[in-house]
Amino acid sequence: MESIKEIRTHIDSVQQTLKITNAMYLISSSKLRKARRQLTDVQPYFEKITRTISDILHRTAGVDHVYFDTRPGHPHKVGYIVITGDKGLAGAYNHNVLRLVEEEMAKVQDPTLFLIGQAGRNYFQHKGVNIDGEFMYTAQDPTVYRAREIGDTFIELFRKGHLDEVYVVYTEMVTPMQMEPKMVKLLPLDRDAFPWTPRRSADGSERHEVTYVPSPEHVLNHIVPSYLKGLLFGTLVESFCSEQNARMNAMDTATDNARSLLKELSLHYNRARQTAITQEITEIVGGAQPGGDDWEDDWDDEEEADL
Repeated sequence: MESIKEIRTHIDSVQQTLKITNAMYLISSSKLRKARRQLTDVQPYFEKITRTISDILHRTAGVDHVYFDTRPGHPHKVGYIVITGDKGLAGAYNHNVLRLVEEEMAKVQDPTLFLIGQAGRNYFQHKGVNIDGEFMYTAQDPTVYRAREIGDTFIELFRKGHLDEVYVVYTEMVTPMQMEPKMVKLLPLDRDAFPWTPRRSADGSERHEVTYVPSPEHVLNHIVPSYLKGLLFGTLVESFCSEQNARMNAMDTATDNARSLLKELSLHYNRARQTAITQEITEIVGGAQPGGDDWEDDWDDEEEADL
């Protein structure tokens, strides 16, 4: 059984851990709200770009553009952008993403990984997987500027033929209690991903005449990169929010466990303290009787002598 000092030290340690888990929960909560607000602020702009691409594809016949080129007839060079966390203490967040990546990599020949986040980079370097060593980006605090840089890199690789397909593997926060790893195709673009709803005039009639200057292809040259960067920014923010939410859940569970452990330790401490007090009282009472049984025998002898 632990001594009172050992139990007291254990209680102090658990209390310090409880403070840390509470602080990490609050920090993750603040970061999640900030990232969500960033995505909400820019979402209308990217939604407008998506509608414009849909209009061009459905109103202009025979549009053929490099971003929609599926390049049939030869083996495809496939690249995966994998978004993981930079830190641990987030439950199964990183593990689920890495497992999905490995499943998808097994379906293609000689894929290239582009890793965002230190957890994924450490994992695949240890396994000796082919990764791009110059692609060094953090998953913390995603910004539109970072999404633009990443988007420019892959647009150039795709246009030059170094990659034929590009996918993004990230984590979507379905609900605060449910997070799912997902994979979306970044390039080439799929026409079916741009559904079209006819826009109507103020009197309710459908607009038919649309002219793109200087040409639909030139317009796509300018807006498709913005669409891809918006898609990347959305996946970065979604992954970051999922990581913070997973860490909040993990810290909440750790906090509950720490509180339960504190209650149990406090009970052990009180029992040990009561045992020590009882033992001390027993020793004091025993010490207050000089000679114990011998003293009683001497007292009886003295009484007999007096008689």
